[in-house]
Amino acid sequence: MEITFETAEKLGLKKDEFEKIIQILGRTPNFAELSAYSVMWSEHCSYKNSIKWLKTLPREGSKLLVKAGEENAGLMDIGDGLGVVFKIESHNHPSAIEPFQGAATGVGGIHRDIFTMGARPVAALNSLRFGNLQNEKTKHLLSGIVHGIGHYGNCFGVPTVGGEIYFEDCYHTNPLVNAMSVGVVRIGDTVSATASGKGNPVFIAGSATGKDGMGGAAFASADITDNSVEDLPAVQVGDPFQEKKLLEACLEVVETGAVVGMQDMGAAGIICSTAETSAKGGVGMNIYLDKVPTRQRNMKAWELLLSESQERMLLVVKKGREKEVIDIFTKWDLPCSQIGEVTTGDELCFYMNDVLEVKIPAESLVLGGGAPVYERKYNVPAYTKKIKSFDSNKISIPDNLKSIAEKIIVLSNIASKKWIYHQYDSTVGTANLNTNEPSDAAVVAIKETSKALALTTDCNSRYVFADPYIGCMIAVGEAARNIVCSGGKPLGVTNCLNYGNPYDPEVYYQFVESIKGMTAACNKFDTPVTGGNVSFYNQSPSGPVYPTPTIGMVGLLEDASNKMTLDFKNEGDIIYVLGKSVNDINCSEYLHKICGVEFSPAPYFNLDEELRVHDTVSMLITKKLIESAHDISEGGLFVTLAESAFHRLLGFNVAQKSSIRKDAFWFGEAQGRVVATIKPENIKPFEASLTVPFEKIGTVTDRDIVIDKDNWGNIKDWFEKYDNAIGNYFKDYMPE
Repeated sequence: MEITFETAEKLGLKKDEFEKIIQILGRTPNFAELSAYSVMWSEHCSYKNSIKWLKTLPREGSKLLVKAGEENAGLMDIGDGLGVVFKIESHNHPSAIEPFQGAATGVGGIHRDIFTMGARPVAALNSLRFGNLQNEKTKHLLSGIVHGIGHYGNCFGVPTVGGEIYFEDCYHTNPLVNAMSVGVVRIGDTVSATASGKGNPVFIAGSATGKDGMGGAAFASADITDNSVEDLPAVQVGDPFQEKKLLEACLEVVETGAVVGMQDMGAAGIICSTAETSAKGGVGMNIYLDKVPTRQRNMKAWELLLSESQERMLLVVKKGREKEVIDIFTKWDLPCSQIGEVTTGDELCFYMNDVLEVKIPAESLVLGGGAPVYERKYNVPAYTKKIKSFDSNKISIPDNLKSIAEKIIVLSNIASKKWIYHQYDSTVGTANLNTNEPSDAAVVAIKETSKALALTTDCNSRYVFADPYIGCMIAVGEAARNIVCSGGKPLGVTNCLNYGNPYDPEVYYQFVESIKGMTAACNKFDTPVTGGNVSFYNQSPSGPVYPTPTIGMVGLLEDASNKMTLDFKNEGDIIYVLGKSVNDINCSEYLHKICGVEFSPAPYFNLDEELRVHDTVSMLITKKLIESAHDISEGGLFVTLAESAFHRLLGFNVAQKSSIRKDAFWFGEAQGRVVATIKPENIKPFEASLTVPFEKIGTVTDRDIVIDKDNWGNIKDWFEKYDNAIGNYFKDYMPE
């Protein structure tokens, strides 16, 4: 077929990109070559509209062993000769079209990034966004996505230990599905995603290749529209049992020392894995596509190159050691075929039945090489005028605080997510230390050591919408606060940056300011960014989603016995608020969902004060002066107290001491605050240790909630409302 710009445009390439391809090749590409560039230069693979700003993120740290972009995931030193490998990625568009498989393959893909490096995955987390739960479409998407995450993770045998979920109208058409995987590896036993050594054989192992996932990278680089369902073939199909075998086989193969390099086949399939490993090693490859195991007949060269069939791995093996590798994969009942060899130079040559179908310089395809890099215009969104005009004095202070609290405790963003997380296996592997003792972050034991990992995902996207700079700092701050309140020390960050169309200057402003805020916060908390994912084009005809820079953070407990939990322990314990209480209701669930105010500034946040609170909580845990610690976040102080009381069904008798407005004190979401409880005999040493503002607000009781001397009733009644609110939406729901 004749290749013209119109052909390139249909594949998502722009005119200057098409001309650049002709210049690189010195000729007009054929359709297979053009298809290769279309996926490799898509936003999903090339980060062409984001890499300029991503490079400004802090990427240095004393514990950092692999910097952002060097490998499939970040690697940090956790002592005892061990490293933690972690990464978060999105699978938003596929999940919007086919929720079960979209979410399932997102989980599979992120786990492959971890064991591709030779690490064993030990924990999974997620961060999800949906529209209004009263809507049938939201119920369909939520039930399918949760089923997909649970199915893949449960079958694969890695516990889902934590996550977050929010419901906002802007995610109605375009939900967000961000999956995080964390693994542990012995330092020195990792394997690189690189190719080297002329004549070294190239293998493909795992599932056979089909037409599922065709052009998935390009599909993820376009807006969701009414016609997106026509792109359903772009959604991959996963097999968690196949991936479990692939995991074990790959880790066993790495132990032999026969592997030069290994790369999973995720976005863009064979073309991506061969291009990235070759470009990194400064070599080329001859690949014989007719040797690729297939599950569909008569697949064309471009289909084999672009297929995103799951559970596949590319391996470069030391010449002469092929049998060792084949034998291991055969033992695990997995196909393993030599499909080519490493060559000198930098060209990728793909043959089909001895006919040269594609000849492309590897470096020209990849991020950091020939892939385009753009600098987009950006400007302050028009809606910020509405935010700046907000006046909290125009919001009447409610007379009946109890009625407000009863509405807040059942809001979808506040209520228990039990209906969701009960579908996930959180105990497989027996390392989850939060099974019976909840803490702000997930805590996972590192087997054969006394250490544990603290893991969390955090981002309140409404805060980021209100102020991308401050909102993203808050996301990092809350992640670090959750780890500190669990007894850990924050180590590093992986991010999943979900935004609308980057060609919209207002969307790009949100992205740029978020990066600046993340940089400031990560520098303050000494948590370098180890890598992550950018997901643009998260919007529908009704507009973009809230800017959602999800922060995945990993922390370390040197001694797992120092783990701190969030639950009240004993009747009579004293309740304190650590951190400054301020007159602030901005962006709170109370203001947004109860008062109906859509536009307000981000809540109060001060980076220096936040760090001081973290240091104080860490000190109190080390000195064993506190019984519980729980950060104040969505829903404000009342919700934090209630969540701390629910686990043991204890009550609390508390009263406001400060002079700020009552709704701000109980329901405001000003940052940098923690609720802590202590034994009565520890009051003097506890208060003497504090160097941050604090208030003693009351005591833990046996049963009732008492607020400012007003009895609000039995804790059990409140717990039942909280515990069943989301499940009640699905009582009569029948999935299609």
